[in-house]
Amino acid sequence: MRIDRRHFIGAAAGGGAAAALSAWFPAWAQPVSAGLKAQLPTVSGEDITLRIARQTMRVDGKISRAIGINGTIPGPLIRLKEGQTARLRVVNDLDEDSSIHWHGLILPFHMDGVPGVSFPGIKPRSTFVYEFPVVQSGTYWYHSHSGLQEQLGHYGPIVIDPAGADPIGHDREHVIVLSDHSQLAPEEIFRKLKVNPGHFNMQRQTLSGLLAGEDQPLNERIEWGAMRMDPTDIADVNGSTYQFLVNGHGPRDNWTALFAPGERVRLRIINASAMSIFNVRIPGLRLTVVQADGLNVVPTEIDEFQIGVAETYDVVVTPTEDRAYTIVAEVNDRSGMARATLAPRAGMVAPVPALRARPLATMKDMGMGDMSGGDATCAPEHAAMGHCTPADAAPATDHAAMGHGAGGMRHSMRDFSVAPQVKRDPSVQTISPMPVDRMGEPGQGLEDVGHQVLTYHDLVALDRNPDVRAPGRSLDIHLTGNMERFMWSFDGVKMSDHHEPIPFIEGERVRVNLINDSMMSHPIHLHGHFFELVTGKGDRAPRKHTVIVQPGGIATFDFTADALGDWAFHCHLLYHMHAGMMRVVSVRPRGDAA
Repeated sequence: MRIDRRHFIGAAAGGGAAAALSAWFPAWAQPVSAGLKAQLPTVSGEDITLRIARQTMRVDGKISRAIGINGTIPGPLIRLKEGQTARLRVVNDLDEDSSIHWHGLILPFHMDGVPGVSFPGIKPRSTFVYEFPVVQSGTYWYHSHSGLQEQLGHYGPIVIDPAGADPIGHDREHVIVLSDHSQLAPEEIFRKLKVNPGHFNMQRQTLSGLLAGEDQPLNERIEWGAMRMDPTDIADVNGSTYQFLVNGHGPRDNWTALFAPGERVRLRIINASAMSIFNVRIPGLRLTVVQADGLNVVPTEIDEFQIGVAETYDVVVTPTEDRAYTIVAEVNDRSGMARATLAPRAGMVAPVPALRARPLATMKDMGMGDMSGGDATCAPEHAAMGHCTPADAAPATDHAAMGHGAGGMRHSMRDFSVAPQVKRDPSVQTISPMPVDRMGEPGQGLEDVGHQVLTYHDLVALDRNPDVRAPGRSLDIHLTGNMERFMWSFDGVKMSDHHEPIPFIEGERVRVNLINDSMMSHPIHLHGHFFELVTGKGDRAPRKHTVIVQPGGIATFDFTADALGDWAFHCHLLYHMHAGMMRVVSVRPRGDAA
């Protein structure tokens, strides 16, 4: 059901008829409750205690089972200071093993919190003490790395204040934790995905829509069907089962961030969801991006940005009018949104925009490259490696020879010669024949929204990169899967296959090319390190710990293996990681190179 409820607030106040109709409104357009919702509790200091326990949570008036930390979801905001030593005493009151991973923090590997990789985990009814020096500042977060606990609420924000002056001037700040929540148990969600990966996709094209030529021509849809692919398959789990939250609150809760007109307000935005990539905007306000994944960037003014699972962005807004604004976090398949309010006073609301039309996957998302013949986003570095062809150098593509002409799209997508390192078995459904660099693109469905959307190419590090050496070698890693069987892996190898870790030598500089052989976006996270995105920014390349690899695309980063130990490397879509898209990266002392 699509209902444009831009003025639903006024309508809801109009009488009983509107109230009766409100039950039919989508969640984000329901009449909101009044008042200022509780801000996140904060813990700080040299010694912090965190208690993991079962509890319930209430979202838009509905109660469900959850796991919280210190009795709240999200867990408390942990506020640290660069230069201090953090000592975090974690008490596991669950009847099962648990853990906490400090996402994006640089620390000794045995404090990283990944069971089976860097420590054994925290046994039921026991305590583990994490202790490490705080060597950075910025916006980060923490979460469970045990089973599917993260989906149940086991996550929380971290803010680390710089030791010196903060280059980001602001008058007020708010931490905004985006997440997804379901009444279904996470184990049940995973079971349904294994039985039918399209179980939650309620946005498929209808026969009447196809015959009417809506969204996609009938003949093109038939070709997609012949390949057993669905162009509406943008998100595995979506608004059909999820509610989308801001700081643990649903759309009707109207979580509110206050400001005084004219103030510079810093919003520390964290995507702590299990499976949801969000497109964030505040209608009526421009956003100035000042930090990405905890590290400062040259201030960049935009209207909207896509934030992958586990990414963080700090933005500054300067509202000058004495009115409310809606903070919109629309999921990338447009099946729902998280919403909150930025206002000068509690109890205010602003119009909520309707959900935009759902995006459809294209041949580029299938790894077919730019079917017009060249890739406009092809960086020189990628062209030199043979991963793409610049548009001005590309010959006309012979679609017929590839089977894309009158004969249909019959090009083989299992040509392993382009990826000889990929394991050959049924877990690998496709190999992208023409993947291209997509880091200069805003994300699916955001190409023609009519305003400026952030891309990775827009990010420039505020400070010079600490290591500007040229890479000594290059490594291709394919993001592989079988969408029909919900199997996910790197190079066809799942974590459960018990393969040897991906080896690096301490101090070496490596260029890593992430090649997405699927038609799903994957936010890829490397533990214990930052890497520099290869976007032509030289010694000011943006440094991140998580990067979205667009469907059929390539994301390239340069990486210095400067942290000894074993580190997790995985897709941060929780059920993709659980299904196998995770490996171990091992950084070994130089003397152990043999």
